[in-house]
Amino acid sequence: MFHVTREIDFCYGHRLLNYEGKCRHLHGHNGKALITLESSTLNDLGMVLDFGDIKTVMNTWVDDNLDHRMILCRHDPAVELLKKLDEPVYLMDDNPTAENIARLIYDITAAKGFPVVEVRLWETPRCYATYHGV
Repeated sequence: MFHVTREIDFCYGHRLLNYEGKCRHLHGHNGKALITLESSTLNDLGMVLDFGDIKTVMNTWVDDNLDHRMILCRHDPAVELLKKLDEPVYLMDDNPTAENIARLIYDITAAKGFPVVEVRLWETPRCYATYHGV
């Protein structure tokens, strides 16, 4: 098997509902997503996929949807106020944990037609969550 990985850096804010630690408050991260694609064969150029193609599609999606936004659960009471203030918000059905954001990026990458096998989301320089496809 061949694997290629593209790194995407972005900034986001979030908070966790029903959580007792510091992350229950609105706060931000300098995140990094590592998107890994897999193939048993290479194309005519000897690649799984051109890194530029991954960048064009996935960097654009992350920039348009997650970068410099508050990523919140759609049931978060802060959503209404942030929308009234015209603040950029991305809503998820689940708590916006690193694990769930990694799964979100995985699902979007797969929906875009890429042979994704793993997304790793670094929330801090020392902490990351990984989602593998099933």
